[in-house]
Amino acid sequence: MNVESLVHRLGICSIYRGYSFLIYAVELAVKNEEYLLYITKELYPDVAKHFHSTSTRIERSLRTVITTCWNEGNRGLLNHIAGYELQRKPTTGEFISMLAYYVRNHKEED
Repeated sequence: MNVESLVHRLGICSIYRGYSFLIYAVELAVKNEEYLLYITKELYPDVAKHFHSTSTRIERSLRTVITTCWNEGNRGLLNHIAGYELQRKPTTGEFISMLAYYVRNHKEED
């Protein structure tokens, strides 16, 4: 499963700064699940370093794309990825975790 195509199918397009941040964050979490335990201490700083940014900007941009997905995106696909009908917008950590889990378990699909 290609992370970028999944993000695009969720209705998050590349006009948002958080688009690239989200793809990179999910890819890191797919490679190393430990990132999901230390989102603010390790994941955000590593994404920030890669994009020459700050952890605060990364988090804010990720919240923006998640809100866009929640309000205007493919809610059916998001519920499918979560495995149940979401009652509230997921936090950044929950969102990254759901996508990473889905990608890890659907590697052969695209």
